[in-house]
Amino acid sequence: MTRTERAEPAPVRLVLCDDHAVVRAGLCALLGSAPGIEVVGEADSGAEAVALAAKLVPDVVLMDLQLGDAMDGVEATRRITADSGGSVHVLVLTTYDTDADIIRAIEAGATGYLLKAERPDELFSAIHSAASGRTALSAPVAQRVMTRMRSPRPGLTDRQRDILGQLARGLTNRDIAKALFLSEATVKTHLGRIYDKLGVDTRAGAVAVAKEQRLLP
Repeated sequence: MTRTERAEPAPVRLVLCDDHAVVRAGLCALLGSAPGIEVVGEADSGAEAVALAAKLVPDVVLMDLQLGDAMDGVEATRRITADSGGSVHVLVLTTYDTDADIIRAIEAGATGYLLKAERPDELFSAIHSAASGRTALSAPVAQRVMTRMRSPRPGLTDRQRDILGQLARGLTNRDIAKALFLSEATVKTHLGRIYDKLGVDTRAGAVAVAKEQRLLP
């Protein structure tokens, strides 16, 4: 090699995890055209992603959140980062941008969080950033994180904590009303306020955030 010649950097080795075959095929074709990125494995479930990450030790796992099996993307992220000691970076690529999803993924160890609406060049850049251990966030996600940090949500009332505890047990609105001697309309009103305070829009999201923030009674 002469002085003027420089060695090409090794490509980012990537494992792709998405449970939709068409989406995986599209991403593989897209990433195959990207400079400095090599797809070394594909997984259609969280369990398979964990196994491939342990076997192939890629630089980055591109992870969907909703995988349709017993292990979602958040749990897979948690296991991959724990098993690898943080040497395998997980970059979430999803359509979901609720506070609950973002918080769960980041707390599980995700290096970055991207939305599937991103432009290809933004995706390529985020993959290279993640491989280097640098945080990569879609602009809307970064805005939500900053807003949440600047404006902490108010705490829950004792009654709202009681309702949240019943919600975590899987009770319906009717069952919660009976257990707490309330009307169903009152339960619905409290649930709406709980969702607003936690920044979620589903029962599952409320329970997830409550567990992460230790809000359950």
